[in-house]
Amino acid sequence: MKYTRIGDTDLEVSRINFGGNVFGWTLDEKESFEILDAFAGAGFNFLDTADTYAWWINGTGGQSETIIGNWMKARGNRDKTIVATKVGSHTKEHDYDISRKHILKSVDQSLKRLGTDYIDLYYTHFDNGETPVEETLSAYDELIKAGKVRYIAASNVSPERLNESFEVSEKMGLPKYVALQPHYNLVERTKYETQYAPLVEKYGLTVFPYYALAAGFLTGKYRSEADYGKSARGKSAEKYLNPKGLAVLDALDRVAAKHGSSPATVSLAWLLSRPNIGAALASATSLSQLETLFAAPKLNLDSEDLERLASASS
Repeated sequence: MKYTRIGDTDLEVSRINFGGNVFGWTLDEKESFEILDAFAGAGFNFLDTADTYAWWINGTGGQSETIIGNWMKARGNRDKTIVATKVGSHTKEHDYDISRKHILKSVDQSLKRLGTDYIDLYYTHFDNGETPVEETLSAYDELIKAGKVRYIAASNVSPERLNESFEVSEKMGLPKYVALQPHYNLVERTKYETQYAPLVEKYGLTVFPYYALAAGFLTGKYRSEADYGKSARGKSAEKYLNPKGLAVLDALDRVAAKHGSSPATVSLAWLLSRPNIGAALASATSLSQLETLFAAPKLNLDSEDLERLASASS
């Protein structure tokens, strides 16, 4: 198993980052344990969740962190697991919030649910665009000094606010983000590559793209409107069912056939071939789906493959 180091930290993570949004949503605790056991059993160690997953079930969230915490306690493997969770998103109870008050309250709730006294990587999940970045970073500084958080990262933060965060960190001696979790995949390239990639290079960020499989579209299972009912999030793939999306699927089919692989595996392998990508963030709800994730770091795409995919997706 190959691991990658996050920035200049001491965190070494597997190149597949398992998305825990399915825990407590499409998977109950028993099913989640089975997936987690298989993931860890194959040598992968990087779990992603958030304090608000899955708020859309009961309005509050916390189910995902609770399941992960119960699993780590049952398996006694906290020291072998790199846990990333997030703060700042909304629920039916509160709006987007990265204020000091909300962060300090939320981190303790996350720690309790996770059954741990520290979080490896703590994300600004969403930026409300109003809280001074100094306030947010100062709160993180308190958490790091208290040993509750090891490193911080950013997800849905605008390029302007991300740049400002680094300027304030440098000026005031506050913690710096070490990683970025952007929306990036074969059918969502432009925003990341034009607006975020330069900042990633400038600040030495390690990138963990979310929606790596475009809500399942890049698995190839949604090829017509009749396919939307194949999963709970099938309707999310609707916006990609257009000439460009179908061209990407065709390219994926061709590359997958060449390697005896699958469109999902090829999609993830493409991401892993891109500059500064540390791991691809993806979920699975069955052991067979999990195998497609496991295969991605092992698949080496050649220049012909990469050109075919680039041409279809550009």
